[in-house]
Amino acid sequence: MTSYTIQGATGEWEVVIGLEVHAQVTSNAKLFSGASTAFGAEPNTQVSLVDAAMPGMLPVPNRECIRQAVRTGMAIEAQINKWSRFDRKNYFYADLPQGYQISQLYHPIVGEGQLVIEADEKAGIPEDKVIGIERIHVEQDAGKLMHDQHPTMSYVDLNRTGIALMEIVSKPDMTSPAEAGAYVRKLRSILRYVGSCDGNMEQGSMRADVNVSVRKVGSSELGTRTETKNVNSVRFVMAVIEQEARRQVDLIEDGGSVVQETRLYDPDRNETRSMRSKEDAHDYRYFPDPDLLPLELEDSFIEECRASLPELPDAKRQRYENELGLTPYNARELTAEVETFGRFETLLSATASQIGKPEAKVATQVANWALSVAPGVMKSLGDEADPANATAQAQAKILAMQDKGEISGGQAKEIYEHVLRSGDDPEAIADEKGLKQVSDTGAIEAAIDEIIAANADKVEEYRGGKDKLFGFFVGQTMKAMQGKANPAVVNQILKDKLG
Repeated sequence: MTSYTIQGATGEWEVVIGLEVHAQVTSNAKLFSGASTAFGAEPNTQVSLVDAAMPGMLPVPNRECIRQAVRTGMAIEAQINKWSRFDRKNYFYADLPQGYQISQLYHPIVGEGQLVIEADEKAGIPEDKVIGIERIHVEQDAGKLMHDQHPTMSYVDLNRTGIALMEIVSKPDMTSPAEAGAYVRKLRSILRYVGSCDGNMEQGSMRADVNVSVRKVGSSELGTRTETKNVNSVRFVMAVIEQEARRQVDLIEDGGSVVQETRLYDPDRNETRSMRSKEDAHDYRYFPDPDLLPLELEDSFIEECRASLPELPDAKRQRYENELGLTPYNARELTAEVETFGRFETLLSATASQIGKPEAKVATQVANWALSVAPGVMKSLGDEADPANATAQAQAKILAMQDKGEISGGQAKEIYEHVLRSGDDPEAIADEKGLKQVSDTGAIEAAIDEIIAANADKVEEYRGGKDKLFGFFVGQTMKAMQGKANPAVVNQILKDKLG
């Protein structure tokens, strides 16, 4: 039985989910023209004659867009098709000057692949799961209609027209909102690792069409699906699935039937609503684009793409666990985003160099600092903190002092607070503010002697078997030393003197 079900009046239902993710390809020029792809330009300032569909203008494929699509396919272990073809998808829309979209239907550049989402008990994903990917095809984006610029007219911005998109089509292998959310996050992470898409969902450079159907638990037949278009956040993807699945169950149980259609999601009302009936492929009158030759990829081009791939999230996570000795949780958190692992690896290298130990010996200390301590200090300071002061070199100095026993964990936090405020050298701050541990055995021993002399009764109790009193002596010693004594030294001297 699936772990996520919807309780209806007539029994339990399960949801079947497939996602079509549109990812804007990272490139300086559009798919078939030299116009810029920069985000945020004035409307209609990045439109070539090809994009505007002027008569006689012929498309020329952008090699970089093709390269990025191939690299993405390799990152999801997909079949790379050495021969592919562009098709025309014919329909009229005000932001589509050509009257058709150049896409790939019959012969996509990337075939079947897969993506693994990791187990997450809290989210309701009990074990790792392989999500099949049916294809990746390359196509043009359309323009943008703006309905809020004039009281009676809609404006058209063609800057986005012709920008290269990868449409990444999953198989209907997901059965819960949590799985779909994990899939989108993992796919976004891979795209950002590869550098083929910036993954910025708020700016529209990555968005998902969410296909949802429901069926009775135990049934093998797929229900009629709906497609909710252009969902631009992971949270909204999950919300669409919950709301649309519930709507379909209620509709069926009330005696109605689900219509295959395209819907839109209204985040303010948290509901989907009908947009138009769902067209089939034949409605678009697909045919091979007569202006474009088929794409034929040479072996050297494919190998060049493969050689350019970075270490991907799953491989990096396994390396962190196996070679650096990190916990599965820390490894997963550190590899989730490009920026996170980048900061970690820079700090790890700087810290290992400062301390003079192999990276594997300091990795756990650095991981805990990077994931918990440093963000916590930054958050607590708020606007007082200057992120520019959070250099790897400064943090490495703090971790090196802690490793040498010169400062405690609490003192490390306090020094980092001063660093974030002022940008001053951590070692200078430790000296000026008196934020260093006392490791002078003579001073610590003298303090312990006084405490033992003043608590003879407790010494006898401890020696009589009351082991818990050891904490009392540690606490008294730290109090006497104003919290600056090295705990390791304190513990050792106390063990020697108490016996």
